[in-house]
Amino acid sequence: MKIRSVAVLGAGAVGSYVIWGLSEKNDLKLGVVAEGERAGRLKQNGCRINGVTYRPQVWTPKEAHGVDLLVVALKYGALPGALESIREVTGENTVIMSLMNGVDSEELIAEKAGSSHMLYSLIKVASHKEGEGYCFDPDTTIGIVFGELSAPYDSDRVRAVEELFADTGIHFRHTEHIREEIWSKFRLNVCNNLPQAILGAGVGCYQDSVHMKAISDGLRQELEAVAVAKGIDMNKAAGSSVHGSAVPPSARYSTLQDIDAGRHTEIDMFSGALIKMGKELGIPTPYNEYTYHMIKALEEKNDGRFDYTGKKEKTTCAK
Repeated sequence: MKIRSVAVLGAGAVGSYVIWGLSEKNDLKLGVVAEGERAGRLKQNGCRINGVTYRPQVWTPKEAHGVDLLVVALKYGALPGALESIREVTGENTVIMSLMNGVDSEELIAEKAGSSHMLYSLIKVASHKEGEGYCFDPDTTIGIVFGELSAPYDSDRVRAVEELFADTGIHFRHTEHIREEIWSKFRLNVCNNLPQAILGAGVGCYQDSVHMKAISDGLRQELEAVAVAKGIDMNKAAGSSVHGSAVPPSARYSTLQDIDAGRHTEIDMFSGALIKMGKELGIPTPYNEYTYHMIKALEEKNDGRFDYTGKKEKTTCAK
């Protein structure tokens, strides 16, 4: 098997890393799946990544049908509306890699496109938006981890993806414990991403405050209880990477970045998904329930649903 065509669905922070890495491959047909106004903007402006404008082809789902590899790099809230497009892109031999956060995007996609197409994967990239583009440090990016859920782990499509990434700047590795790796990243997102988003502070707050650490620990204990009940041993996940760098105490992870920018977050795929699993398994998740509702309330505040700061009220002075 050889991958000769790749379609990327979602040209944001995550998709930009894939587009950046694959754009220099002369023997590869690379495109972004988009329709309507978004397709028009991509055709006109391209993708601005690390200060450089890249111009992959822009395909409708129909035009992308049958590509060898479909990379799904959407925000969680966009996935339900994109499932029909994913189904339309997927041909008989299309491999699908979801680089979305959370632990259930593969299942949601598989329900529409078929589980046989799924090659489980995750990405770790500290990408952020600057102006109309995205920026990341290629050298310290941990990159893409992927693998089969069951043997044979060294499958034809695993080797094909390794060959695809081999002569690019993309950092990658394959693993026999991909589900555990995905859950390990899920744990980091739930425990480190969410509490700081409520507080509105950099990650140094976990070292500075015993109260923030207590919240993070409570979220972790609930998540690990669910994982154990599902037979997932996160100790099997790799403990370190040859890439990556120390996280500065001022770092603001994706949920807080979304709150800062007035965007809706991915809380539904984090605590929202964990609460649902906890209910199915009979495991209480009070820390996650509180966190879920707090971040939903912050989204409502950003949406302008309520403003009781008093700044808009007229004041009267006694004579």
